[in-house]
Amino acid sequence: MYRAITRNIEVSVEPFYLEERSDPAESRYVWGYRVTIANQSDEFVQLLSRYWHITDGLGRVEEVRGAGVVGEQPELSPGDSYQYMSGCPLTTPSGIMVGRYTMRNERDELFDVEIPAFSLDLPDTMRTVN
Repeated sequence: MYRAITRNIEVSVEPFYLEERSDPAESRYVWGYRVTIANQSDEFVQLLSRYWHITDGLGRVEEVRGAGVVGEQPELSPGDSYQYMSGCPLTTPSGIMVGRYTMRNERDELFDVEIPAFSLDLPDTMRTVN
């Protein structure tokens, strides 16, 4: 589990390899990830948009921007949490994702919330830190 807290908004990510959707012989590796966003602040917030910076095992970068997450722009009152699942295909057997959500509070102030960097690695693969 990977975690980051920005302005008392906690983002937790749990990545997992989707073997049944992957085909290594065709250089297709697919991961799912479960994200939990917990509003530990004392104000209402709404998630407006997302930004992902995805780096594959060869260092190639893809950037993804869009409104909301999985078609929603969740609203979280103090103490609320929101969870969703999504996925990421790569052509390499490893990669790294990191990003941010743009949020709005009840005063119409916009601010970014960090999504922690997390690695996409095949199960039972020895990891090397460079």
